[in-house]
Amino acid sequence: MATQPVNKSIVNDAIIKDISDSIHGLNYGTVTITVHNARIVQMEISKKSRFDEVWIVQDGGGI
Repeated sequence: MATQPVNKSIVNDAIIKDISDSIHGLNYGTVTITVHNARIVQMEISKKSRFDEVWIVQDGGGI
């Protein structure tokens, strides 16, 4: 069974820029990169919003 030669560069400048832009646009979240046959074929971004400071109870101001 012959194998295909693996391209040494699996990313190009456009992919690097897209990944970088995605990371810089997140405060909290996940960037998942999918690789198929040694090539990046997909990127998924899950953005999360945190509201921790909104719910701080101050001096007896609870529910």
